[in-house]
Amino acid sequence: MASQAGILAGNINFANFAKASELKRRLWFTLGALIVFRLLTFIPLPGIDPRALNQLFQSTQGGILDFFNMFSGGGLERMSLIALGVMPYITASIVMQMASSMSPALAALKKEGESGRKKINQYTRYGTVFLCTIQGYFIAVGLEGWGAGQGGSAVIDPGYLFRLTTVVNLVGGTMFLMWLGEQITTRGVGNGVSLIITAGIVAELPTAVGQALEGGRTGSLSPLTIMAVFAFAGILILFICFMELAQRRVLIQYPKRQTARSGLQAERSHLPLKINTANVIPPIFASSLLLMPLTIAQFAGNRVEGESLSGDMLIMVTTALQHGAPLYMTLYGIGIVFFCFFYTAVVFNPEETAENLKRYGGFIPGIRPGKRTEEYLDYVLTRITVVGAAYLTAICLIPEYLIAKAGVPFYLGGTSLLIVVNVTMDTVTQIRSHLIAHQYGDLIKSAKLRGAR
Repeated sequence: MASQAGILAGNINFANFAKASELKRRLWFTLGALIVFRLLTFIPLPGIDPRALNQLFQSTQGGILDFFNMFSGGGLERMSLIALGVMPYITASIVMQMASSMSPALAALKKEGESGRKKINQYTRYGTVFLCTIQGYFIAVGLEGWGAGQGGSAVIDPGYLFRLTTVVNLVGGTMFLMWLGEQITTRGVGNGVSLIITAGIVAELPTAVGQALEGGRTGSLSPLTIMAVFAFAGILILFICFMELAQRRVLIQYPKRQTARSGLQAERSHLPLKINTANVIPPIFASSLLLMPLTIAQFAGNRVEGESLSGDMLIMVTTALQHGAPLYMTLYGIGIVFFCFFYTAVVFNPEETAENLKRYGGFIPGIRPGKRTEEYLDYVLTRITVVGAAYLTAICLIPEYLIAKAGVPFYLGGTSLLIVVNVTMDTVTQIRSHLIAHQYGDLIKSAKLRGAR
């Protein structure tokens, strides 16, 4: 039987949206923050030669620069102040999350509540600054070195001053984006960091669609292929929505308690286990690891001259790790499956869950509390993780094959669609929650008025 909250959520009238002043303020704040993010992507770093930078991206097309450029909303291609985007912060957060499950000291700190969470967030910020400093320095050195053998450089005035300026600007840009994301989470709607990544991807989607249509005009893509690609993208979005909402609900029963109406009554609840517990982390990690050697080979290929053995090896590595190549597809699929199981084991602890159920008197019908409950949860989680890993692998590998064979733009890949759909669903859910709270407020006010009469 549906609950009153579920009935109310199903009867939400979006005509009342205009009356929800608090929700409107939050949405306007979120929109303003995303506009600021987009404006920052067009502010370049000082001392960069734009023509040489354009040649650099053309020579490394298909490597890790394209991948990170997608998450920065084109900021890396323009070498803007926020060229690194929020990826260092995400990496530091994932590392801290994994360390919290492996280190007893961090695990104890995590259990301290709000104070422990603040300390972990502070450590995450320190890790973000460290990663930004390292990445910024290597970007500065790489920009200075690229093209030097051809008599030019992507930097107008190379030197230690340029490196220091680049590092300071990139660290400041990423920290500002991190602060902006926290402000969106607190004062806006949705997860701020996820919305920033989504805004960057969505901002580049019109360019990708334009490239596909231009390919149809020039004849490189047939109209039937273009229609099939857009139809497949629609089907893919529907499938992602279905799988992201899919759950394995484990029945939890609590001891009988005295109630006013029917005496002793047993309480029942459900432990929802998502099919895709790891979310979008496995494709991101697997892509990063695979595209790193490809990008290094492409950078090194610009400098290797007259060395046939080195040149042949670089050509072999580049060919084997291209999008759609059998080796790339195989390693990508294995990486996704591995990180699915690894990250699920990090974020969900069956032993801790079984202990919490035992502490509060809950149990799974037919399963003894304690060790047997832990084994049962681990068994169920392993089975649904297999389904989740297969789903993520199919979502990511099929578009990769289309990218390689049909020439579909990179931004229409499975990873980008997965991120956009997940964040959109989460944001819509929060908007509905605000509307439900607004309707409850109206019901309470009307009830008070009737009581006064």
